Amino acid sequence: MQASRIASRVTAAAAVAGTTVLALSVPAFAHVSVQPEGTAAKGGYAVVDFKVPNERDNASTTKVEVTFPGDHPLASVMPEPMAGWNVQVTKSKLDKPLTVHGQKIDEAVTKVTWTAADGKGIQPGYFQKFPLSIGTLPENADQLVFKALQTYSDKEVVRWIEVPQAGQDEPENPAPVLQLSAAADAHGGAADAHGGAADAHGGAADAKDSADKTAGTTETAASAAGSDGHDTDTTARVLGIIGIVAGVAGVAYGVFAGRRRTA
Repeated sequence: MQASRIASRVTAAAAVAGTTVLALSVPAFAHVSVQPEGTAAKGGYAVVDFKVPNERDNASTTKVEVTFPGDHPLASVMPEPMAGWNVQVTKSKLDKPLTVHGQKIDEAVTKVTWTAADGKGIQPGYFQKFPLSIGTLPENADQLVFKALQTYSDKEVVRWIEVPQAGQDEPENPAPVLQLSAAADAHGGAADAHGGAADAHGGAADAKDSADKTAGTTETAASAAGSDGHDTDTTARVLGIIGIVAGVAGVAYGVFAGRRRTA
């Protein structure tokens, strides 16, 4: 009896554990998100992808609408052509004009809408990326919050508009958030490049000085060698002449001595 109770308890515990593992292994539902291709630096331009997964088993996604932030309007928004999708860019007048590259901009893109041209769109079990080139990105913000509407073929609309809050759980339908990186230090980069060029120029100058010194040393050595050779040649000639004179003197002395003996 006791063994039977123990077996029952073990079976019940295993069932609970299995249910827990199954619950933990079920993936969280995906949602519309936005990510840059590379970096999205403050004050610059970026290409971003809105990733839209299809979460329904019996319907396809036929329309995606992305609303742009009104607190940080973007003067330049360009979509990439996509086969099977029609794209519409909506602009609106700004309450406060922007100044971009010395020009005043009084309107900005407020919404981009993609509609499936053939009615098929994103099928169940698939996702689609919708790329945009945007700029200039604000310098006084760490992120941009977009709001998206996802329409299915059965007319259901999912509103991805809830703004995530720091320190809180992710909302059920979070809005896509683009995180901005630190601004690129173009001036510093130019200074570093200029410094590198200066160092290279200095290195070239040092190399030239070294080459000049080497050439000067070579010329000095050649001159010295030439001078030594000239001095040696002169000495040899002097010694040769002295030898000849000595020989002549010896011959003359011999002849004179012979005559005296004969006499």
